[in-house]
Amino acid sequence: MHDEGFPDVAPSGALLGKRMRGMRRARRWTLQEMSALSGLSVGMLSQIERGLSSPSIRSLQKLAEIFAVPIGWFFSESQGSTPGPAWIQRRAQCRVLNLSARGIIKELLAPDGEGAVELMRITIEPGGSSGEAPYLHVGEDAGTVIQGVLELEVDGVASLLQAGDSFRFPSSRPHRFGNPGPLRCMVIWAVTPPLY
Repeated sequence: MHDEGFPDVAPSGALLGKRMRGMRRARRWTLQEMSALSGLSVGMLSQIERGLSSPSIRSLQKLAEIFAVPIGWFFSESQGSTPGPAWIQRRAQCRVLNLSARGIIKELLAPDGEGAVELMRITIEPGGSSGEAPYLHVGEDAGTVIQGVLELEVDGVASLLQAGDSFRFPSSRPHRFGNPGPLRCMVIWAVTPPLY
C-alpha cells in the first residue's frame, strides 16, 4: 500500500505467520497443542501461520503470552539504522505490525529502548477494527485522530471521533476501536506503559 505521507509496508502477515510457525516448531507443539494453550482455534492458527489471516489484538496478546515474548516480537524489523542520538528514530527505522486482514497497520514511532510511553501511528482501513471483543491492559491510552473517523468504544460506550478530536482513558477499561467511515483513518496513539 502506498499513499502520500505513508510508507510502503511489506506484507508482514506472512512474516508474522513465519515467525509464529518457527516458534511453534521450536517448541515441538502441534497446532492442536497451541490451540489448547492459546484458546484460539486450530483453523485460525493455521490461517495465521500461512499468512491468510491476521490475529486480533486480543489474539496477539494470547500468542505473546504462550510464547513468553513481548508483543513487539510480532513487529517487522526496522529498515536499517541511521546514525544519530539514541533518542531519535528516523522513518526508515520504524517497526511495523501489519494486521491487514483486520484492516490495521501499527507503526512504532518511539525509538527502541526503555521508556514509560509508547507512541504509534495506527492506520485503519474502512471497515477495519481491533476485533469484536473489547480488550484491556494495565496503564493509560491517549491519542488524537489525524484523518478520517475513529469509532472508539470504552466500557461499552461508543464514540465517533473526527480529525482533530482526542481521547484518553485508563487501559484497564474494556475497549475496542474501528473505522466505520469510507476513508482511511489515521490516529497518533500513545500507551503507557509500553505494550510492544
